[in-house]
Amino acid sequence: MIGAFVALLSNTLLNIALPSIMKEFAVTAPTVQWLMTGYMLVNGVMIPSTAFLIQKYTARRLFLIAMALFSIGTLLGGFAPNFNMLLIARMVQASGAAIIMPLLMTVLFMTFPPEKRGSAMGMFGLVMIFAPAIGPTLSGWIIQHYEWPVLFFMIAPISILVFILAFFKLHDTKEKVDIKINVPSIVLSAIGFGGILYGFSSAGNKGWDAPVVYSTIIIGVIALTVFIIQQLKMKQPMLDFRVYKYPMFALSSAISVTLNMAMFSAMMLMPIYLQNIRGISPLDSGLLMLPGALAMAVMSPITGKIFDKYGAKVLSVIGLAIVIVTTYYFSQLTDTTAYMTLVTLYTVRMFGIAMVMMPVMTSGLNAIPAKYTPHGTAMNSTISQVSGAIGGALLVTIMSTRTATHAAEMVGAAVSKLATPPSDSALAEIKQQILSKATIEGINDAFLVSAGVAAVALILAFFLKRNKSVEEPQQEVVVAKEVVSQ
Repeated sequence: MIGAFVALLSNTLLNIALPSIMKEFAVTAPTVQWLMTGYMLVNGVMIPSTAFLIQKYTARRLFLIAMALFSIGTLLGGFAPNFNMLLIARMVQASGAAIIMPLLMTVLFMTFPPEKRGSAMGMFGLVMIFAPAIGPTLSGWIIQHYEWPVLFFMIAPISILVFILAFFKLHDTKEKVDIKINVPSIVLSAIGFGGILYGFSSAGNKGWDAPVVYSTIIIGVIALTVFIIQQLKMKQPMLDFRVYKYPMFALSSAISVTLNMAMFSAMMLMPIYLQNIRGISPLDSGLLMLPGALAMAVMSPITGKIFDKYGAKVLSVIGLAIVIVTTYYFSQLTDTTAYMTLVTLYTVRMFGIAMVMMPVMTSGLNAIPAKYTPHGTAMNSTISQVSGAIGGALLVTIMSTRTATHAAEMVGAAVSKLATPPSDSALAEIKQQILSKATIEGINDAFLVSAGVAAVALILAFFLKRNKSVEEPQQEVVVAKEVVSQ
């Protein structure tokens, strides 16, 4: 849990520090964004292979390798003399973090019986949601008082301590399985998931008509299609898509995808609104999100216990209703919306998300046999990355296009009221004055679409059923025979 916490914390910790890094290494905004895009890409490429790694190697060995990679990347980042070294350090960090998350979920499902998994996953939810949520606040405070390398030096001792403790204290809950790695599977997975992630991540900055955007998405989709067909034909697939033959797992995945897309609206649009439009400082922007992070931290264990008692359906319906209402209110922003109103809306929205995320994921994993658990956890982590990238790119695109439309309409309305046509300089001044209002309207439109996406998740949530973990009939026969023989 501690290893996963620092790994997830590092994911969002650099967001606020990007301007400082740009200044120190004299790099442009698109270049510095690679510190985030590169991290996400490595995660997207690595996570699908974790199902294979978890089956082949013991949990202890895999966790030690993951923490070693993460610790090395963290130290390299703190001492990085140039931007290229910092980017390499982030990718090494990501290679360790990508293994830790699915591994932790698999260990939880192997350790806890079905009736206690809700509580266990509630604690996991606290880690998964709280760590990245406090990242911007913590980062804002550190950047305001110290230099950006402190962000790495702060995490390094914790990750090294976790490695040392794991070396002496961590015991295996499973034995390794003798399966061989399939190189074409890894290549196809990397091209497929990597291409889709890169394409959608780049769309926000470069536009959908950029050749690098649509070409990488097309290549990614083709490679992913071939990868899925190949995996379905293999006896020992790297990532088993047969998990989707279990309806409740498929349904939980669909809800998770739509929820992730809706969740990314606030994560990507709020900083633009707060810092670019309202002129609120990075630290105050981070502080605005802190109560929401605390609400999620408090709610995750509670929702876990409620899930154990009542199942995912009640929690999901109530939680998604809260998400839809608060997202709709976010689509009514103005340039005078009170700071406390924003804090309240964001906090209640995160409260709703906490009620849905882990219960839905746990319900889906409970619906598949134990032998598919590594594949289910890897699948959940992969679709989280992919749907987040797709959702973020789509919402930024909607915001940009709607901003341009609103700006053109507002300029046209303003010019039509003038007695004489304005000069070029006057027209430029009118456009500048209108731009912030047009941007707010564009953000509002994106939030409205996000509310619609959450509404789709709510409809799907009504079809959730409570179930215990299942086993294949063949496995049950083997167990029965062993009992009789004994």
